[in-house]
Amino acid sequence: MADLPSFSTKEFYWLASCFCGIITCKLVYDITGFISPFCFKGYGKLSDKEKMEWNNRGFSTFHALIAAWASLYLLLFSDLFDEDSSNDLIVNRSSIISNMFLGFSIGYFLSDLAMVFWHFPALGGLEYVLHHGLSMFSISLSLMSSQGQIYILMVLFSESTTPFVNIRWYLDVAGRKSSTIYIYNGIALFFGWLADMTSTCDDFRLQGFFCSSIFLPTCLTTLMRSRRYFRWGSTACSLYLRCWG
Repeated sequence: MADLPSFSTKEFYWLASCFCGIITCKLVYDITGFISPFCFKGYGKLSDKEKMEWNNRGFSTFHALIAAWASLYLLLFSDLFDEDSSNDLIVNRSSIISNMFLGFSIGYFLSDLAMVFWHFPALGGLEYVLHHGLSMFSISLSLMSSQGQIYILMVLFSESTTPFVNIRWYLDVAGRKSSTIYIYNGIALFFGWLADMTSTCDDFRLQGFFCSSIFLPTCLTTLMRSRRYFRWGSTACSLYLRCWG
């Protein structure tokens, strides 16, 4: 009976952080819709579907920034996975901060998945449902077992490329596809994508097989977020496969 309070407290943190993620997504969605007319005059001319996706990508970008920053902090700057900070195996380490962050990400995936189902297939097809489902399943297993969080955080760090994908879509909808910033954003997306994989693999001395099996599906789904650029994404992924082949 003495173990029940701590177990309940742990569950409470999970549920609270998940709920916080859902509420945050809703707030950012509404804030994006509120401030966008002041930042982009053409927002009012967008169709209801485009406005919905515009706002959806707002909280997608927000979560991506939080995910990239939190993952980078926990992996490199905190002592959570420092070899000398604990006698536990690195794969068995977790903390209150990492647990709450993963719970927050589950809240985001639930929110985004709910919108995907509600507007299906406007925001993505079955591959998107599969991606979110597997993401939540993996994060939930890691939370309940307190194992493998280092790998989950490494994959979530690849969310750092999502803002560039969303900016690319914003510029396209705004009619800025031929602008210089559109080209620079595409270059930043490509090199950011490569940096995510190469830096993480080098820092943690992972083998190429692990990178191919974990990061490639994540990057593929990120690129497929905007179906108009699937041909570009296929070319980039083909080059990636040749490099690792």
